[in-house]
Amino acid sequence: MATMADVARRAGVSVATVSHVLNETRPVLPHTRRAVLDAVEELGYTPNTLARSLVTSRTRSIGLAVSAISNPYFTEILQGVEARALEDGYGLLIADPHDDPGHERKVVQLLHERRVDGMIVAPSAEPGDLVAYLTRHRVPAVFLDRIVDAPEAGDAPRFDQVCAEGAEPTAGLVSHLAGLGHRRIGLVAGRPGFSTTRERITGYRHGLAAAGLPFDERLLVHGDSDAAGGERATADLLSLAVPPTALVTANNAMTIGALRALRERDLSVPGDLALCCFDDFAWADLFSPRLTAVAQPSRDIGAHAVRLLLDRLAAPDRPARTVRLPCSFVHRTSCGCAEQPGPEKGPSRDRRRR
Repeated sequence: MATMADVARRAGVSVATVSHVLNETRPVLPHTRRAVLDAVEELGYTPNTLARSLVTSRTRSIGLAVSAISNPYFTEILQGVEARALEDGYGLLIADPHDDPGHERKVVQLLHERRVDGMIVAPSAEPGDLVAYLTRHRVPAVFLDRIVDAPEAGDAPRFDQVCAEGAEPTAGLVSHLAGLGHRRIGLVAGRPGFSTTRERITGYRHGLAAAGLPFDERLLVHGDSDAAGGERATADLLSLAVPPTALVTANNAMTIGALRALRERDLSVPGDLALCCFDDFAWADLFSPRLTAVAQPSRDIGAHAVRLLLDRLAAPDRPARTVRLPCSFVHRTSCGCAEQPGPEKGPSRDRRRR
């Protein structure tokens, strides 16, 4: 097995120069750097990661704490994180906090003890202990998908954050359904405490107001962000004396639950209930009818999180940033519209009374 000394001899430089090239601890002339990297490739030299971390105080690893990794949305975020991290020479250590504040605190501590250079976390609905730990230990961290610090509240954020827009796309779904003539539009919202839940409720109410429709608290139910909760919440809506004629589900898991509840009652979409969902997923266009949805830029969210973290590592004292990425409307047929010719288009202006 080749050693650093072998690389130095092949490149005609000192061992110290090889170390500086590999560990990026000191500027090296471009032709010298090229000679060292060529020697590394020719000899098949594999750097000792542990030794490198002792020299640089960096492990070139990132901790990723994301719940519900089996959820296609978070799986795509993970793919975005991994691709960007590998591109920049970083490995991942992954943990699932299960959206439980106590477990979240434990897994973040375990990742920290494994000397990751920084962390990317999708925080729980009660992230107080998480924020306290990261702040106390000055851990470089980025929050993704869910916002903990809200710049709009007047205070500068303490942590870098990246997420998709939530309120405006949800308002767009409500406006689309109202434009089709619906006057009783229900919302299956996510778990209370999540910023994503708050934002989608805000968007729902804005969409109703823009359409001149009153807010009826009976039409807003929480589905706990999972399929079982979505099924229960939809069943509650369908049990109302005057049930909704259209429904917005606030994530992909709750959409599945809503469809189960409708199937149990032999109700059809969109014949008995029009449906739009927040979160597109790979098989959404395989349902009959095909699901009209808001698509989040999940891979871009993951890649942006890595970029923010690496920027933080390079400049620890710079002001924290909150990045919001736009979503896209995927127009299919579960909303009650006819099949769109050609590529999927934006909301239809066709109006039908219900």
